Amino acid sequence: MSPVFPTVREVLDLVPVRNGAPRLVAGTAGLDRPVRWVHIAEVPDIATLLGGGELVLTTGIGLPGDDAGLREFISALADVGVSGLAVELGRRYVSGVPRVMAAAAERRGLPLIELRRGTPFVRITEAVHALIVDAQLTELRATEEIHQRFTELSVEGAEPAEVLRQAAELAGCPMVLENLSRQVLAYDPAGENAELLLDGWERHSRQIRPPGRTAYDPDSGWLVTTVGARGQDWGRLLLRWPATESTPPTRLTILIERAASTLALGRLIRRDAEGLERQIHRTLLTALIDHSRPVDEVALRAKALGVVLDRRHLVGVVVRHRADEPAGDAGTPDDEPAPARRGGRRDTDAEGPEAGPARLRDLAEAVSQAVRDAKLTALTSPLDDQAVGALLALPDPAAEEKALSAFAAALRRVRLDAAPAAPAAPAARPARPLEAPDRPAGRAVASASARPVDAPPRAAIVVAAGSGVGSLREARRSLIEARQVAEAARRDLRDLPCYRLPHVGLAGLLHLLRDEPRLQTFVERELGPLLAYDAQHPREQLLGTLRAYLEQGRNKSAGAAAAHLSRPAFYERLARIGRILDADLDSVDRCLSLHVALLALDAVRTP
Repeated sequence: MSPVFPTVREVLDLVPVRNGAPRLVAGTAGLDRPVRWVHIAEVPDIATLLGGGELVLTTGIGLPGDDAGLREFISALADVGVSGLAVELGRRYVSGVPRVMAAAAERRGLPLIELRRGTPFVRITEAVHALIVDAQLTELRATEEIHQRFTELSVEGAEPAEVLRQAAELAGCPMVLENLSRQVLAYDPAGENAELLLDGWERHSRQIRPPGRTAYDPDSGWLVTTVGARGQDWGRLLLRWPATESTPPTRLTILIERAASTLALGRLIRRDAEGLERQIHRTLLTALIDHSRPVDEVALRAKALGVVLDRRHLVGVVVRHRADEPAGDAGTPDDEPAPARRGGRRDTDAEGPEAGPARLRDLAEAVSQAVRDAKLTALTSPLDDQAVGALLALPDPAAEEKALSAFAAALRRVRLDAAPAAPAAPAARPARPLEAPDRPAGRAVASASARPVDAPPRAAIVVAAGSGVGSLREARRSLIEARQVAEAARRDLRDLPCYRLPHVGLAGLLHLLRDEPRLQTFVERELGPLLAYDAQHPREQLLGTLRAYLEQGRNKSAGAAAAHLSRPAFYERLARIGRILDADLDSVDRCLSLHVALLALDAVRTP
């Protein structure tokens, strides 16, 4: 793919120029300069009328006769950014251009061409301008195709993988979508080796730091743009442009920005069809979470649906599956109960692309049925692609625990949730208290969430509740808290009827926030310089040294043993870490912040 403007080298290959028997006498280094226009000049002060990028044609009849004047003429052209100078021999210069002119052009890297045979300048002008116009038309058509393609993808709500596939197809270059912690979310190698493309990606990506939201990094050969919407950035989209080529053409900048916009828009779209009443429930719950409608209006519309929210004790509840994706094979999935029948239909038997939405609809129906069976009043609706929310309206705070127990029991009856579930992932090791330096490290405390080997299997769904609130204006806090608890409880080894905030540990809390850009920004702020250092010095990996030090309660002797290093070497590494992070590693507060950042980094890197 060529840039819009032809280069001096390409102009020399045009037939009208070849008819003039061109010979390059100076400025070989500038042959790849783009030619924006062709200008004919016969006066020595022409540079003041130029804007840069022109190929200047002259017979030389108006050029200075002295050496100093010729040097000044060449310098003026080079200063203004002229692409090249072509001099027709025969009128002013017969056998060749003056040596002083060639020497001055060579010093400035300005291509100087002799046309040894007379040729109409108008033919050269027409040929070059036709080449420019054709290239611009090609660029315009490509840009129009980009806009049309991505408009269709936006309307369809295409998945990130499809957006990157089509973008890579249009660009002919590999593309990668990453989050703020440099973890790859989607990619398309455009026919190249995917393993080579992604090998050591995080380390490589941290070295790609072009300025601005959209910019090209010539050192790495990547064109980069930030991905985000509504003022919240959540990733970067990168396009690899061959390092041997010139700067990427304008259409690729347009392409990557349109692709980023499509990705950001797709993240906001919800495509699941719902009934009118369920849509209103969802609208009202979303309004409470997003503050998109006045609470008085929400209360009024909810009352019209038969859900009275005024003067009630409100509790946010979120129900979700422990596993994100439905099984794609026949038979009972490991993370689902045996197929339940209600009204003659399996609880979940969908496969293929519709399996996820079908499973979510089934869960939403089960939650609504459980609310009715428990004789409760609530707004219920899916909150996202995985979770269903309910805002329970209770007569008084004393009814909270009884209502939650009744709801959880009714939901299990509705789901017939008694089949074995898949073994849970090992619980994250709890963070150890930060001890004083060189204090003997204590024995690790067993996780409070540990479950005996012979304990009954966990349910395939999680029920979580937020703190009860006394007004509709506070309902958002309860719903968001319930969503966070439900996400974190997925990896809890216990099987509680209803999870509450005290059941969630720090590691679980950070895991549920792993996609939050602010958490990723915190990790980058705390550990970014150290991660960048490790990326440039892969043999050292100081992050592991810091981890050993913090996990051993800031006990340097125990940390050295855990890192399999001598104490002097371990101390030297800690000193280097302190310099890189500009941190006092003897400070409890600073180490606490770094320890939380490490736990957050682990959460971000864990699928």
